[in-house]
Formats: sequence, C-alpha cells, structure tokens
Amino acid sequence: MPTTRDYYEILGVERTSDGEEIKRAYRRLAMKYHPDRNPGDTEAEVRFKEAAEAYEVLADSGKRKIYDTHGHEGLRRGGGPATHDFSRMDVSDIFSMFQDIFGGLGGGSGRARPRGPARGYDLETEVTLNLEDVLKGCERDVEFTRMDVCDTCSGTGAKPGSSPESCRTCGGQGKVQQSGLGGMFRMVTACPACAGRGTVIKDPCASCRGKGRVPKKRAISVKIPAGIHDGQAVRVQGEGEPPAPDASTSGEGVRGDLHVVVRVKPHQMFTREGDHLLLEMPVSFTQAALGAEIEVPTLEERVPLTIPKGTQHGAILRLPGHGLPNLRSAKRGDVIIGCRIEIPRKLSGKQEQLLRQFAETEDERVMPESHGFFKKIKDLFGS
Repeated sequence: MPTTRDYYEILGVERTSDGEEIKRAYRRLAMKYHPDRNPGDTEAEVRFKEAAEAYEVLADSGKRKIYDTHGHEGLRRGGGPATHDFSRMDVSDIFSMFQDIFGGLGGGSGRARPRGPARGYDLETEVTLNLEDVLKGCERDVEFTRMDVCDTCSGTGAKPGSSPESCRTCGGQGKVQQSGLGGMFRMVTACPACAGRGTVIKDPCASCRGKGRVPKKRAISVKIPAGIHDGQAVRVQGEGEPPAPDASTSGEGVRGDLHVVVRVKPHQMFTREGDHLLLEMPVSFTQAALGAEIEVPTLEERVPLTIPKGTQHGAILRLPGHGLPNLRSAKRGDVIIGCRIEIPRKLSGKQEQLLRQFAETEDERVMPESHGFFKKIKDLFGS
C-alpha cells in the first residue's frame, strides 16, 4: 500500500523548505537506503521507496500544493502518486522516475534512455569550519566509505576464472517489454531475471557475493575556498562511486562526484550576515556622551574606531573591509558594530557626587528629545 506517513517527515525537511533542500534530503536518503548498500535489508528497501514517493510529490510544485492543502486524500482524488503502490515497484522503476536526481548521480537512471556514458552515484559528506577558516580558506581531510569495484573479480561479480553469462530472459539487453490494458500499450522495464545487467552470474565472487562492488574506505584532502557559506558544498569530481554494471554500461562509464557540504560553527562574538560580520559592542555612557577612541576586535586583529560624541544606544558604526571575503569576487565585507550603552550598576561616592552635579545642570534646553517628549505629555493632560 502507498505510505500514509507525512512526506515532509519522511524526508526530514520543514514545510517551508525549498526545492534544493528537498532534493538534497532525498539524495541523502536514497544513498543511505539504496539496496546495493543494504543487501537483503527489507526495512532499508521500504525506506528507499518511501523517500522516492515523498520526493515525487514534494519536487512537483503542483502536487506539493495539492498535498499541502488536502493531504494524501487530495492526491488520491487528483490521481497523484498516492494512488500508486510504491511497495510493489522495482527499484529500477524508481530510478527511471527521478532522472533529475539520478541522471546526475548514478548508474541506475540511464537504463530506459541512456544518454552518454553511464555515471556512478554521487556521494556526500560534511566538514565543520569556524569563521577564521572561512576568512582565509583552508584544507580539510575527509574520510568516507564508497561502493567500489571489487578487486577480486575486477567488478564482474563472477568468481575468478569464470565469466557472467548472457541473460536468457532479455537476450543480454537488460530490458524487457510488458503489455498493459489489454495490449493497448507496451512498457519497457528492467529485466526481472538479471535486474537490468544483461548477464547472470552462475558462480558468484566470494568477496562481493556477485555484486561486483564492495564498500571501501577512502581519505582525501579537500580545498575549501575562502568566503564559503554554511550549507554550500565543494564538489570533488570523480570521487564518487563507479556506475553499476548493466547491459547499457558494458563495464564502462564515469565515476560520480563527492559533495563536501560545509557547516560553519557559530562564533562566540560575531554573527555572520552575508559577507558582513555583526558585533554588538558595549560602550560606557561617558564614552557615548563625550566620544572616544577605542579598539574593536576583528577576526584578524584589533582595529581603532572613533565613537562620536553623543552616540546613542543602538547606533551603528562600521569598519569597512574587515568582514569576510565574497566567494566570487573576494571583496571583503564590513564589520558592523551595534553600540550598546552600558549604565554602571555601582558608583563610587565621587562618581555619584559628580553625576548629581551634572543632573542639576540638566534642563529642557540641553535635552531636546526629552523636551519634545514632556511637551507631548503636557499637551495630552493639559498641565
């Protein structure tokens, strides 16, 4: 039966997520629960198909609108995917449905309409940076596991000394035609006997159990450019997986890519706003009133800044060119300082005496803003 679970919950995204977030979430789940990585795991296969069903709806703006308004029932009435039984679908059918994802990610999607060399799955991993790394750029060592060509059988899946045999069901084509609706149309699907490979293995390789692929750990160094933002990814070409062997690849094709997603840790002092760095800085009331020369911290050094006389709480000051570099132009943003006027909680006797003397000099003529405020009160109450 089709799933009745919430599609957003399945993909682990918010209802406000955009298309790229939905695509990335689906890709992550599809790679995690792919049957090639979870042989014999029926639970993983169910999760894989659930993710495919959720993506088919949420990636289509029309279907997503219906689902957001009317839920699963709205899709059933409208003939959406909630009328399909994904639990009965072959994995290859799911791949063919989502060529926008797997056409750029993996070998399974090109079976129905191969376009150029088959391509292996893309992979994704994460690295964590701080703002200092973003400022200067850096290199990070990343470790990941990918399905790779079995060294024992060189990827054929057959025991050394033997070879795969041509599939008798599809004649080595990897595809078969099925008729529907009383023979009114025909549909080409992956051959059920050989799962689209075009060959069958009578004597499987002991190392990979006939898959031709085994999980292998890999470590590489990745250059992270200065100015990169949280959530952006660095693509490392050719570090993904090789295409799965099938009738269309004939053992040929190109590897997928590795996408290194960057996560930037919050800074204890600065908040990032594009290429700018925001800093909330305490200023004493005497500095604000009289003006002052102070030093402001940046990611590299302390920089002198003039506090103008009469600076008010919440005033904004700037240090141009001391922010982060733009990822494309390398032009640096600013450090933007929000002034927070601090009132001392405790005063010495002399300080209190001086302030009381100052208070005696205050009147409406030296407090123009207060003058306006109190005038409004008089006008309101007539006294």
